[in-house]
Amino acid sequence: MKILIQGGRVLDPASGLDTLADVAVADGKVVAIQEQMADFAPDQVIAARGCMVLPGLVDLAVRLREPGHEHEGMLASEMAAAVAAGVTSVVCPPDTEPVLDEAGLVEMLRYRAERLHLARVFPLGALTRNLQGEVLTEMLQLTQAGCVGFSQAEVPLANTQVLQRALQYASTYGYTVWLRPQELYLGKGVAASGPLATRLGLSGVPVAAETIALYTIFELMRATGARVHVCRLSSAAGVDLVRQAKADGLPVTCDVSINSLYFTDVDIGYFDSRMRLNPPLRQQRDRAALRAALTDGTIDALVSDHTPVDEDAKALPFAEAEPGATGLELLLSVVLKWSTDDGVDFGKALARVTCGPARLLGNSLGAIAGSAGRLAVGAVADLCVFNPQAVWTVEPAALRSQGKHTPFGGYELIGRVSTTLVGGHVAYRA
Repeated sequence: MKILIQGGRVLDPASGLDTLADVAVADGKVVAIQEQMADFAPDQVIAARGCMVLPGLVDLAVRLREPGHEHEGMLASEMAAAVAAGVTSVVCPPDTEPVLDEAGLVEMLRYRAERLHLARVFPLGALTRNLQGEVLTEMLQLTQAGCVGFSQAEVPLANTQVLQRALQYASTYGYTVWLRPQELYLGKGVAASGPLATRLGLSGVPVAAETIALYTIFELMRATGARVHVCRLSSAAGVDLVRQAKADGLPVTCDVSINSLYFTDVDIGYFDSRMRLNPPLRQQRDRAALRAALTDGTIDALVSDHTPVDEDAKALPFAEAEPGATGLELLLSVVLKWSTDDGVDFGKALARVTCGPARLLGNSLGAIAGSAGRLAVGAVADLCVFNPQAVWTVEPAALRSQGKHTPFGGYELIGRVSTTLVGGHVAYRA
């Protein structure tokens, strides 16, 4: 099908393109970007005047809850939420039920996702069998099945020798290991250590839980030469360590959650379980450091950290509630809000959810490597039409995700996606 997106502001952070133009799509690719395209005969015209035409977003932290919740149709609902938000590529961690530690499970997930014809799914394989931290998985088989890296998800790896062996193996074959920095024993609390946690009587997670894990990771990277992606930084001290590691030439990248970008432990208020998150929300100085690091490029990507949690799991005392929040449908609006609030050029901010994370994934993207997160002639037509003037209030019940809990509930945000194309076909239209 030939599609013409007409009269929008075309923005591509990867190339610096920012112009008013039409975008022509044919055979699943962008075939032209120019003004007044009279010589193109489209089957469908999408009016984009007053809107931005952007590359499809790449979200590095999306839990789809499958395998494990097939009977609830979780995959379909979460993928629908993704395309409604302009997210065309998602990376999902391996902490499903069962864990993604076998090639057959990865192939089944990818097959089910492809049949939906919505966003693209790039699974992370489990680093150790059943995430138990004892025996390494068959990384080669998982890679052949479609895994783009290996992770322990939220399960800390206590055995440093196992982590060393995992990094040695990954380094040998060029795999990336994705690790959330959390020391096992210090990280068992439910809120960030500090005056608020003490006053509320909540068990605390000190900053040292993150920094000790980072020191360990970086020393093992030096010894093995492995490439590591650090997931969901949460502290100013953690930012400083990552900045130093990059200055030392270590092949490390990292991301931060939209929740850590906008909320602090004070927002827990009177035990609001929507704020029960991993990593825990920290103090204002940490939030300021994270925002500065995202601006200067120390932090490579902004993620939704989408974790749909059902009502029963949240309707519990704060310490017993399941951590996690819905975020997919908020990601692009939060990028615009951060850009506006902090005076960051929107193209630069957009890069943190498009070409930045796509570059991090590199050749792991397979057939769309070099095209994901970009809007250029010859690139795969994964893109969205975004109205930056639309004002909306986050009403959890109206979200497409089955998870209705988000710290942003009741927030007024600016910007809505009106159309999303994946591989040149319309996956969503408002």
